Amino acid sequence: MVVFLLSLTSNVKAQQYFNNNKNDSIQISLLTCGPGEEVYSLYGHTAIRFHDLKNNQDLVINYGMFSFSQKFFILRFVFGLTDYEMGIMPFDAFMEEYSNEGRWVKEQILNIPLQDKMRIAMAIDKNNLPENRTYRYNYFYDNCTTRARDILINNISEKVETQENQKVNSSYRKEIHKWNGEHCWARWGNDLLLGVNADRSIDGKEQQFLPDNLSNDWETAKIKYPDGKVYRFISKEHYLIDKNASSADNNAIDSNIFNPYSLIGIIIVIMLLTSWKKTKYPVLYKIVMWGVWLITGLCGIIITAMIFSQHPTVSLNLQILLLNPLNLGMLVPALAHNKKYNLTILTCLVLFILGGIIQSYADGLEYLAFILLIVSQRDLLLQLFKNKKQL
Repeated sequence: MVVFLLSLTSNVKAQQYFNNNKNDSIQISLLTCGPGEEVYSLYGHTAIRFHDLKNNQDLVINYGMFSFSQKFFILRFVFGLTDYEMGIMPFDAFMEEYSNEGRWVKEQILNIPLQDKMRIAMAIDKNNLPENRTYRYNYFYDNCTTRARDILINNISEKVETQENQKVNSSYRKEIHKWNGEHCWARWGNDLLLGVNADRSIDGKEQQFLPDNLSNDWETAKIKYPDGKVYRFISKEHYLIDKNASSADNNAIDSNIFNPYSLIGIIIVIMLLTSWKKTKYPVLYKIVMWGVWLITGLCGIIITAMIFSQHPTVSLNLQILLLNPLNLGMLVPALAHNKKYNLTILTCLVLFILGGIIQSYADGLEYLAFILLIVSQRDLLLQLFKNKKQL
């Protein structure tokens, strides 16, 4: 018997294969994997298992294949131009990889008839053609989990009923916080780049971009057939690598001592101390403020560049009002002493603080903005209030 999925080249061959297997020895499963130690693996992974027990064939279809060796990988990732591709590998090799990484793996066997398994296999076979296997990756909308979900759901003859259309009172940002909360620097970096759209309410289907969310939804999913009978979508569920045996869940936890809050806290204390003693140590005060303007300005260039990213949740980011390229102008004496330029900076800082109502910011930035406003624009604020009082 030819190796299925690796050798099928036409629908005719697929049809012939299934006609010769009336007893249906095939199992198609959703594989959900736990988090790893690397930043890109903190949120888990999803794959599809194709297991033909009769013909002793066991394969995993994986939509999360990528290579850091791709030209300009980091730059392409930042601008949402990363290409992922599907790959097919032996089940044993897949399991060995996740066992070595200390990551749990859960299997959910689909309760579907043979003809639906045929449709899925044919769709995978077509998807595996060289011209089809590569796709433009998007973390929230088109990733390894949504690809696996869609190729399964879209090739099942009957509708799968889940809770996906119910409101989950969540957002993209809240969902990823569930997985990166113990990794404060990874969380801070994500929050720094994510904009307003990451805080909008999402429904059940949208939250299925995370592997564990999809798995949990399918635990209770039902499938209804024309005869009126309703069956569980998942016939069997079990752990191939138990959660208790995995180690990655507790690894690579960031230090609770040196975190974004402590770093920003140190910066704020230095700003306050040098501001308090600026008449006694004017040079030290200028050096500290130049450092703050330089760092926030350079960060602003990065956030400005994200406006042109293909990631739909980063283009509108109110943090650009604090991490602002205009801050670099404060390094130029002529601009630093210009009232209109300082008024522009002041306005940006005030709008940033108010913007916290509609967008969640990276930890500590609100405090930094408030202190920067008071320290750098104190004289201008006093003058504005004085003029208003006189009016």
